[in-house]
Amino acid sequence: MNIRAKLIEICDAFNAHDLDRIMSFFADDCVLEMPNGSKPYGSRFEGKHNVRVGLAARFEGLPDVHYGNAEHFVDSESQTGISKWCLTGTGRDGKQVEVQGCDFYTFRAGEVVRKDSYWKIVERN
Repeated sequence: MNIRAKLIEICDAFNAHDLDRIMSFFADDCVLEMPNGSKPYGSRFEGKHNVRVGLAARFEGLPDVHYGNAEHFVDSESQTGISKWCLTGTGRDGKQVEVQGCDFYTFRAGEVVRKDSYWKIVERN
């Protein structure tokens, strides 16, 4: 399996806002950890249905979200990939978002079993 190629395809699917295509990369027992939430890990979604719900909420909250300047890194031995990007978008409240971040992906048998997302904390004065 070419993890780097999969990371590029996943990023393209996110930028197309194509939930069906995005979810085609995920295993049934997948886990998604989003950067925002009330827990130290952010928000956690477990299982393909719940991951889809979490990702749909991302698109709902930032309808024009885009992951630009993407770079992808792979550790084939551990079946891990990292996508680094600059997220831009406009929230439902009209506020512009621009933040750098990354996703840590863990693969099993060619499918994503874990997506752990991180964002920089942007402080506005």
